[in-house]
Amino acid sequence: MKTLLAAVGLCLLAWSGLVTPAVDNAPPLSMEDVFALEYAQDPRISPDGKRIVYVRRGLDRMSDRVRGTLWTIDTDGGRHRPLATGFDSVSHPRWSPDGARLAWIGHKDGETRLWMHWTDSGESAPVSDPGGRPASLSWAPQGDLLAFTMQVKTEGPAPAALPPQPEGAEWAPAFKVIDAFIYRADGRGYLEPGYSQVFVVPAEGGSPRQVTTGPYHHVGEPAWLPDAEHLVISANRRADADLEPLDSDLWLVPVNGGEIRRLTSRFGPDRSPAVSPDGRRVAFTGFDDALLGYHQDRLYVLDLDDGEVTALAGELDAAVQAPAWAARGQAIYFQYDREGRTLLARLELRNGRLSTIADDVGGTRLGRPYPGGSFTVSSGGTAAYTMTSPAFPADVAVGDGRRSTRLTRLNDDLLPYRELARVESFWTESSFDQRPIQSWLMLPPGFDPARRWPMIMEVHGGPYANYGERFSLELQLFAAAGYVVLYVNPRGSTSYGQAFADLIENNYPGEDYDDLMSAVDAVLERGYVDPERLYVTGGSGGGTLTAWIVGKTDRFRAAASVKPVINWTSFVLTADLYSFFSRSWFAAMPWEQPEEYWRRSPLSLVGNVTTPTMVMTGEEDFRTPISESEQYYQALRLRGVETLLVRAPGAPHHIAARPTHLLAKVANILAWFARYDVPPDGDPEP
Repeated sequence: MKTLLAAVGLCLLAWSGLVTPAVDNAPPLSMEDVFALEYAQDPRISPDGKRIVYVRRGLDRMSDRVRGTLWTIDTDGGRHRPLATGFDSVSHPRWSPDGARLAWIGHKDGETRLWMHWTDSGESAPVSDPGGRPASLSWAPQGDLLAFTMQVKTEGPAPAALPPQPEGAEWAPAFKVIDAFIYRADGRGYLEPGYSQVFVVPAEGGSPRQVTTGPYHHVGEPAWLPDAEHLVISANRRADADLEPLDSDLWLVPVNGGEIRRLTSRFGPDRSPAVSPDGRRVAFTGFDDALLGYHQDRLYVLDLDDGEVTALAGELDAAVQAPAWAARGQAIYFQYDREGRTLLARLELRNGRLSTIADDVGGTRLGRPYPGGSFTVSSGGTAAYTMTSPAFPADVAVGDGRRSTRLTRLNDDLLPYRELARVESFWTESSFDQRPIQSWLMLPPGFDPARRWPMIMEVHGGPYANYGERFSLELQLFAAAGYVVLYVNPRGSTSYGQAFADLIENNYPGEDYDDLMSAVDAVLERGYVDPERLYVTGGSGGGTLTAWIVGKTDRFRAAASVKPVINWTSFVLTADLYSFFSRSWFAAMPWEQPEEYWRRSPLSLVGNVTTPTMVMTGEEDFRTPISESEQYYQALRLRGVETLLVRAPGAPHHIAARPTHLLAKVANILAWFARYDVPPDGDPEP
């Protein structure tokens, strides 16, 4: 963790994301501009390192959906052209081992199929209709088979029989009877009974063949052994998997029949398997589950000959993601977050040397500056990855550890002609324990330090997550409306090590409040933010902290709590992942320690609230159900506090999944704040 170089209140400043518009007097970003934005996703470099295929996503104005097409580009930046268009969605582009073909999953005309593109002829065609929605596509080493996962339906309980319905009668729909432990999932709604199974299908086309069975979910991309007769997959095959949802293991699956064999057996998740080029080792990530709210995934290698598991990169105090082998098996590539940045790293197995290939991975979380992004590596060691900065969402880039080159500029038709907010990173010390806390400040277009500006503090969710040096459409729109925007990584945030995250273990919300207030105080010391024009908002965990903040202080003029947890007891017993939250975020069940659940609930502080507070949630949010917001709204109404309840029809927890929902979320927050903003004489309203 960074060490402060001066006394309390002195900040370490670093400037980033400064955009010089291509034209003078460029306007700020507008809501109308949202439909012109694009971003890259899932860049896959060809085995020979000469070509990259990626998913190019844009926000479609007519369908109000995020659409995707496949594009290719040479690694020297040449021949940038579309490969597959006209799809409702595309995903999982994967090169064949020899690079002569490209497979992907495409959805169009109401059907999801496996598609193939032949590079010699330039032709593309569907090669299989799996009869469901496949995911996690991977090629066999010989290029003759494809593996994927797909949900297989099972029979659920039937409602009790009724008398025969008369012909022509219009009876009410039949009752739904549920006996599944997990019966609904955010973003998917009420689940049909079934389990995720592994399938293989001939690459030349044909019918898929199911190779796993049983009442278990087999998840993630299947990893092939060189013999093409076995797959390594991750699955939780416990009889009580519903009660221990994290305890997955690696399993060896015979493709042509036979018993599935367990490869790992510790308590905790084992996932993201990657088989070494010689087929003797499997790299994977996971942790020993100590029933904490957050664990950092570590990097491991399993020796398939003797079953020994070795932990790697033990000195790296960070969560490891997406391991991938170098072509000769001498190194492993992976991603991890550090101080609000996502890094692509290479670990040499011979001497344990860790080097950085890139430190600007991300940009696929368009709305807010969360981590994301991905990479692939060619046989020659060139990595293709999604590059971002506060000035642009994900573009395709290549890097080799010596330099990185940005290959695409998907938004150069728009962003150079808009003045974006300038983003500044700084550190403060928490008033609670003088712990260093990292924050970012967005200075709006036309910023003049001689003026007194209103400020919005936007609090990230999770709470085990991080904001950082990444593009953020929602926060840019806040800044374009004339606000200074502050975002903070308080204690509990990831990318600062396990101990920093553990500071909110069974203590959230807690002293993270002090971290946030200390960052606000540090900005006020600069003199250009009006202390009478402070506003606060945040989503999910940030919505929870927003409700907690207005229960602790009246310094904010107005607040917007988005998809919050308000009452931990009702949340744990209505959220889709209730088995995880109850076992990992609390030491006991709510009926065993009701006072602990109440102590940490923002509802316990509602009697203190005087700040006008809007609450907003999607009507189909099953992660932090809208009943949480309704409780808070009604409590505020009973107390006579000014409030609004804003409901997003059809929206899940990712309330901004549809472009107009993103715009409506931002517009309603800004309208609420504008209602209470009183600029000083001589300053225009934002």
